[in-house]
Amino acid sequence: MAFILVTLFLDVLGLGIVIPVLPELVTDFLDGDASRAASYYGLLASSFALMQFLFAPVLGALSDRFGRRPVLLIALFGFGVNYLILAWAPTLAWLFLARAVSGIMGASFTTAHAYIADISTPQNRAANFGLAGAAFGLGFIFGPALGGLLGHWGPRVPFLVSAGIVLINWLYGLLILPESLPPERRRKVTLREANPLGGIALLGKYPLVAGLAVTFVLVSLAQRGMESIWVLYTHYRYGWEELQNGLALALVGLMGALVQGVLVRRVVPRLGERRAILISLTIATIAYVLYGFAFHPAMLLTIIFFGALAGIGPPAIQSLVAGTVSPREQGATQGALTSLMSMTAIVAPLITTQLFSACTGDDAVIELPGIPFFAGALFMALSLPLLLRTFRRNPPPATGPGGAV
Repeated sequence: MAFILVTLFLDVLGLGIVIPVLPELVTDFLDGDASRAASYYGLLASSFALMQFLFAPVLGALSDRFGRRPVLLIALFGFGVNYLILAWAPTLAWLFLARAVSGIMGASFTTAHAYIADISTPQNRAANFGLAGAAFGLGFIFGPALGGLLGHWGPRVPFLVSAGIVLINWLYGLLILPESLPPERRRKVTLREANPLGGIALLGKYPLVAGLAVTFVLVSLAQRGMESIWVLYTHYRYGWEELQNGLALALVGLMGALVQGVLVRRVVPRLGERRAILISLTIATIAYVLYGFAFHPAMLLTIIFFGALAGIGPPAIQSLVAGTVSPREQGATQGALTSLMSMTAIVAPLITTQLFSACTGDDAVIELPGIPFFAGALFMALSLPLLLRTFRRNPPPATGPGGAV
């Protein structure tokens, strides 16, 4: 866990550094037109997701065949190359090329989750995924704040720093990271599992996982939509620049690290994985509605504290999936889930950026900049009855804390 947590932290640190500046770089290419930049940024985010959708099941299945370590190292090296392309991109077309490379190499998170599943027991699985979430949170504490500070020296400086961090991480993994999947637990993979739709079909072997996957799609639509619009929304509504966005996203990371690193291991065992997921979705739905109504920055910061409590959900979902799936199919399953997330990441930025563009500016149909968050709240709310139905049809094998729904 120590090795993989450091890897996750450094990887997310590199991602977090560029979050406050990438929309600004797109805006610069378009002569400062923020409303027009929203549409291009949505396409840019979707291009990353499309490549991840196509290649995540391939790399996930390959990790089941050849081990987690080589796939993880290839992904990290690809991320480093991606940041170098972003740093030197002369046109918008080069930005799209860089995001495509990043999407292809987006297996670092997928393989890391399979790695954690390999080395976890039923007793510490939720806690381990919580620690992974905390590593993500810590990366987002320091990453966006550092990106906001570095952005003062130019919108391309953060990309160079991110490239250095990720390539150092790759070297660290090359020298230190052990393999988590022994040869006797590896398996041959089929062409069906290596394509996106075939990988997703694999989830049908496990009714509980298939039901969770539907909920996962709706939740991911809301989350990916919020991520793609956050910087544009705060800039439009509050006049925030890179530094303010970097610090706010650092607060999001701090709260996420506290909840997933500290609260999860105490709360999830008491509530049970199923109840923890339901409570998480309820909190997230309320938080998204409040985000849309936040007319003052102080309100937004307050909602971040409340919404962070929803962070008990993702580790519980990962734990429930990992405990249901065969150890030999962890990589393929995580790849399939990543493909689903990528599908939503293709669609969500297009939805939220177009909604934002239509409801802001001089030509707005109606002035309602919070509409992307209201759409996210709707997706979250729809997931709750579907999840209840899944749990009722697939009861837990043994009664325990939170076992009955």
